Amino acid sequence: MADAAETTESKRVYRVEGFTCASCAGKFEENVKRLPGVRDAIVNFGASKITVFGEATIEELEKAGAFENLKVTPDDPYGHAGFDRPAPRIKKHVLLWASALLLAFGFVSHFVNGEANPATILLFAASMVTGGYSLFRTGLIHLFRLEFDMKTLMTVAIAGACIIGEWAEGAVVVVLFAVSEALERYSMERARKSIRSLAEMAPKEALIRKNGREMRVPVREIEIGDLMIVKPGEQMAMDGIVAAGASSVSQAAITGESVPAMKTVGDEVYAGTLNGEGLLEIRVTKRSQDTALAKILHLVEEAQMKRAPSQTFADKFAKHYTPLIMAAAALVAVLPPLLMGESWEKWIYQGLAVLVVGCPCALVISAPVTIVSAIGNAAKNGILFKGGVSLEELGAVKAMAFDKTGTLTKGVLAVTDFAAASGADPLDTLAHVAALESRLRHPLAEAVVRKAESENAPYMGMEVRDVVSVTGKGVHGVINGVKYFAGSPQWLEEMGIQAAPELKRRMEEWIAQGKTVMAAGTETQMTAALAAADEMRENAPEVIRKLHRLGIGKTVMLTGDHRETARVVADRLGVSEFQANLMPEEKLQFMQKLRSAWGKTAMVGDGVNDAPALAAATVGIAMGGAGTDAAIETADVVLMADDLGKLPFAVKLSRKALRIIKQNFALALAMKLAALLLVVPGWLTLWLAIVSDMGATLIVTLNGMRLIKEKD
Repeated sequence: MADAAETTESKRVYRVEGFTCASCAGKFEENVKRLPGVRDAIVNFGASKITVFGEATIEELEKAGAFENLKVTPDDPYGHAGFDRPAPRIKKHVLLWASALLLAFGFVSHFVNGEANPATILLFAASMVTGGYSLFRTGLIHLFRLEFDMKTLMTVAIAGACIIGEWAEGAVVVVLFAVSEALERYSMERARKSIRSLAEMAPKEALIRKNGREMRVPVREIEIGDLMIVKPGEQMAMDGIVAAGASSVSQAAITGESVPAMKTVGDEVYAGTLNGEGLLEIRVTKRSQDTALAKILHLVEEAQMKRAPSQTFADKFAKHYTPLIMAAAALVAVLPPLLMGESWEKWIYQGLAVLVVGCPCALVISAPVTIVSAIGNAAKNGILFKGGVSLEELGAVKAMAFDKTGTLTKGVLAVTDFAAASGADPLDTLAHVAALESRLRHPLAEAVVRKAESENAPYMGMEVRDVVSVTGKGVHGVINGVKYFAGSPQWLEEMGIQAAPELKRRMEEWIAQGKTVMAAGTETQMTAALAAADEMRENAPEVIRKLHRLGIGKTVMLTGDHRETARVVADRLGVSEFQANLMPEEKLQFMQKLRSAWGKTAMVGDGVNDAPALAAATVGIAMGGAGTDAAIETADVVLMADDLGKLPFAVKLSRKALRIIKQNFALALAMKLAALLLVVPGWLTLWLAIVSDMGATLIVTLNGMRLIKEKD
């Protein structure tokens, strides 16, 4: 236990400002791992954070990131951390602007004074130093360590251009590379912004009533049990239970649902949600770092830290690809002059161009920008992916299983059919049944009472005496001097109470439909019959149809209900198959068989009773995460609202993300290959090489960022 405590105490999370690319983030991680006192470090490029296991000062961390001039600040567990508002773009890119201006003056001097003029060379050199200072500093350090990344390639290429007198092209390459990095930074910032906006939804302080006084208090000082006052139009700062008042509350920040929910005394509310027209008094139930919104933000940021298969593949590919490009550039520079007597200057220049076009930047950024964009968009729509792995695997799912109760159905019994015997008043008969059942506490009795209330049956004023509940059979009691019975039809028949043929036929129809049937009557005749069932979610059949259209080849309903009940529900849903009479361990066994037959599978459940089956699937999807911590803990994907309708969008988004990642990788490689083919006739120039590399980076980032705007 001591070791565990020590590990927790020595874990620190910091926010990092200044990352320009994914490979630079990886380099920072390696540098931090080498610090004395640091056992391990994990960089979260998507969230601009680093988690350090061990002891390290901020000065040491910033020294480890000095090659990128990174700024490090402690993360705030209350969710209001971060850097100040970003600097205006003109100030942020002042060196880039200065470098571009010097480049322009250099070209003016080139046309006026000539290419070899000292003033021309000086202006081009100044442009390179201004725009490429951090590039050269990092590139030279890596070169001396024989670490070959894109900055090493660029440094060698630009130095070579200067040596052979190509000052103008060297300066153009520096400026275009700086523009490319700025575009990459901008794209990642846009993707991060969609996630960072979640943290800004909850206010930093709240109105609290203590000792008869109302005061504004920072959220970190609010304690569990405090009474929070939320006025109309204000956002909730904390999670809690409504203690007084009633109002409609927009929960879009948590569940993605645009329709406000009515909240009254006893209902749960969440930080970040928006109060409507009423004044609410809320008893705080969680500290600010434990709210549903804080958990969402934490999970989304953690999701970016878990590397998806495509990211791992891209990083490994780039690791082997970069030395190959170095070797190819050397061969291009050396072989034609040695073997064919070609010009050394021409082919050294071509070799330098190969170095530039071979930068792995577009390859490395192709997956992260897509994954961060998709995860951020999903979170805004009330869908939590617990990692890029979950996102990609859901995109590849071929078969999907559903728990029936609480997932495909509402999980609450409701009276679906009611019939009174010939000559009996339906409303009066329903009132007598409800009066009896209102004395009991079981789901069927509650369903009958809800039916009576919805029909305005006057059961409340009836006096019921001598109530006796017969376990497993029903209940009887005396109302207005008459003895009434309500329970299973078999029990009433055992008591000698017979049903008229029409009523008997109706009950047989309901039983055939898999419904729970109840009969009611006096000692002389059966007066009514009713059927109850777990109501299907209204959108469930449409969800199944959408999933089939999205390419889910097999949908299966799993339930512990009787086969006939399951068959009726399955037919109405349109699922491919159903399995009934299942115990939890049998659901697990079925999921294992389904995975063996179909490969990538998903299981949708409530995250509590279905935990084994969720774990057995490739992707476990839990419903209603806003209300249950267990759902968030168990599943790979969490639908925060208790809304099955979010599922097709989650599948659609993940499929599109997977498709875009593959597109990006193919596009980046194709553009580089096309540029490299220009080496054969000797047409590849340095500026064309950098335009090709910048173009590939721009295309893959914009392609990935499309997912930010994807609509449900």
